[in-house]
Amino acid sequence: MKRLVLGMPIDALTTDDVLDRCRASLRSRERILIGVVNAAKMVKLRHDEHLRDSLLDCDVLLADGQSVVWASRLLRRPVPERVAGIDLFERLLELAALDGWSVYLLGATPDVLATLQERVSERFVGLKIAGAHDGYFADAESGPVATGIRDSGADMLFLGMTSPKKEVFLGDFGPTLGVPVLHGVGGSFDILAGITKRAPQRWQRLGLEWLYRVRQEPGRLWRRYLTTNVTFIALVARELVRRQPPYRHSSGG
Repeated sequence: MKRLVLGMPIDALTTDDVLDRCRASLRSRERILIGVVNAAKMVKLRHDEHLRDSLLDCDVLLADGQSVVWASRLLRRPVPERVAGIDLFERLLELAALDGWSVYLLGATPDVLATLQERVSERFVGLKIAGAHDGYFADAESGPVATGIRDSGADMLFLGMTSPKKEVFLGDFGPTLGVPVLHGVGGSFDILAGITKRAPQRWQRLGLEWLYRVRQEPGRLWRRYLTTNVTFIALVARELVRRQPPYRHSSGG
């Protein structure tokens, strides 16, 4: 079941529900493209057609940010829980290690990517890494990168790249990769590699994970989060007065 939140159709699923869908996809070899949205992305997609189309192309779209969950409840179109991209990433790595599925890691710098592979191999014993490529490639290199992923035969693809680059890559090449489970995980590579720290659970429950990030990089992030958070609140307030119609794909699909 989908809930329309600020024009986007968000799936009303728990983390366990998503894992069940991924298991079914792995068995059937039918693609499941997973997308996630938070407050910042909900603001950005209003004016970024390519990002919006890429999210609408997802087979499953999840509320990654606690603010999106709260908005869904305030608007009386509730999703059951926050499904954080990094939490789903870790659960899928665990599933892959236990059941023998292979993964491909795309994103981060070469050094961070190398550290990530070491860390996840130690933590998830038996994990099969079919391949890896850093995320700092030019648009002209996207095709060859996609070919490498397809040739790896990976069962799961994780993209540790920023928005909208990861959504655009998945939107452009996802159907051609032959990978059943595709999931964009943003900055999760840096966290699992031990480069940056994730907010404590208490901060996450209060919906203040963004503030924890600002504390780590105030010079770069404070203005961006202030702007997007204020805009998101304004969008929810407007939605309470007048319901926004669902977004449509720019191609008319």
